[in-house]
Amino acid sequence: MIQTILLKNRPQGKPSTSDFEFVTEDADLKINQGQLLLETTYVSVDPYLRGRMSDAKSYVPPFELNKPIHSGVIAKVIESKNDNFAAGDYVSGMLNWKTKQVSTGEGLLKVDPSKAPLSAYLGVLGMTGLTAYLGLNEIGKPVAGETLVVSGAAGAVGSVVGQIGKILGLTVIGIAGTDEKIDMLKTKFGFDAGINYNTSKDIKADIAKAAPNGVDIYFDNVGGPISDAVFFNINRFSRIIVCGAISVYNNTEVPKSMSLQPFLIKKSALMQGFIVSNYADKFPEAMKHLSGWLAEDKLTYTETIVHGFDNIPNAFIDLFDGKNKGKMIVKI
Repeated sequence: MIQTILLKNRPQGKPSTSDFEFVTEDADLKINQGQLLLETTYVSVDPYLRGRMSDAKSYVPPFELNKPIHSGVIAKVIESKNDNFAAGDYVSGMLNWKTKQVSTGEGLLKVDPSKAPLSAYLGVLGMTGLTAYLGLNEIGKPVAGETLVVSGAAGAVGSVVGQIGKILGLTVIGIAGTDEKIDMLKTKFGFDAGINYNTSKDIKADIAKAAPNGVDIYFDNVGGPISDAVFFNINRFSRIIVCGAISVYNNTEVPKSMSLQPFLIKKSALMQGFIVSNYADKFPEAMKHLSGWLAEDKLTYTETIVHGFDNIPNAFIDLFDGKNKGKMIVKI
């Protein structure tokens, strides 16, 4: 029996379970020469998938209706007729939300469960870690002694960004949505300070208090009013790294926001968006640093593990309510 999750509807606003359809087929998959039979072990759910559910032009094509959704997946090779892979290997790649599937092996990378837990290859040693490392270094160009602010700091990317900032000698301030998450940022990830945006009466003032010397680098995962508050505190020649905008992903109307140009002009600031594949040529260098820091216990991570293939849509939807700490992963 093979289960597949299809995109049934294009979500209007926040996605709901009715936007997904489960299909079950009683099939015995056969592979040809050069192919692999894979069994899904872990599935990554990420905010960027929301954009692909809309029929809008972007950096990647949208998901097709009534077709499988795909994201980062760890799978076990059950059978192989491909010389590059053997039965029992574990692989990472962009794969369909299916319990079992056939692959040519293209785009798959072997992962070693003896060196790190398999789930880590979807997080700190996967796209999450690469996004954090390359965004901070390539756009942020950090210099020891500077101040870094991270929004969505308790999420998958934000928590890694803050730790890398500390490794590089920065003062790091995280913004998150609960006191529990703020405590985690400081005790587990080594952030210097944290701001709870749900209880703060004046985020702009709280940022100024936490960063008395101003903000040199802002790693933006959320957009919206939180980011507006950061702009009031940026320094001359500050660098603003735009990684995500989860606060507006489910908006059904174009959001109204303040004009950013005066801030950028007055402070001669750089603001740049990016996707991690922009820096694909630097993946090996980034992985070398990330795996080294992880082995040296300079880098740690938190995961929110949801169990069961049937719970993939719910885990994805929960991202928009901030129910995850660190990387949200579904274990099959």
